[in-house]
Amino acid sequence: MRYHNITKDDMLNGDGLRVVLWVAGCSHCCRECQNPITWDPNGGLLFDEAAKQEIFEQLDQNYISGITFSGGDPLHSANRSGVRKLMEEIKAKYPGKTIWLYTGDIWENLKNDSILQYVDVLVDGEFEIDKKDTKLLWKGSSNQRVIDVQASLKQEDRSIPILHCGDYE
Repeated sequence: MRYHNITKDDMLNGDGLRVVLWVAGCSHCCRECQNPITWDPNGGLLFDEAAKQEIFEQLDQNYISGITFSGGDPLHSANRSGVRKLMEEIKAKYPGKTIWLYTGDIWENLKNDSILQYVDVLVDGEFEIDKKDTKLLWKGSSNQRVIDVQASLKQEDRSIPILHCGDYE
């Protein structure tokens, strides 16, 4: 796994103050993406022990609500294994912290993916420039959804996700 940046004290990519890991690699390549530099899975820096410790130092802070995985796409094939392993470690070490995941993929394709056991909130869907709305909370276009993953996974019928309380247009 490779990454471009670790943002500290972020208030834009999830609720509360968060640390954000911006991974490298995305196959969605949305038109007018805010972060096209992250598309190349070979770009950025190798995610190593020092980067992991930087994240853990942030998560050690009581005022940090959790971590957000963004990019790029954390579920890109170049990232999936490393992201899953890191999520698993974070959930074990910081059970009170939330994990948010941004992906261009959609809930309907992911609802049975085992990686979701570690995710609290999923922001799904590709960014669509013709649906861009700067007034939306935690998402860039109105087609995207902010999903309460754990509530959605508990449903007998997972076909319709439960939206996170902050997802309103």
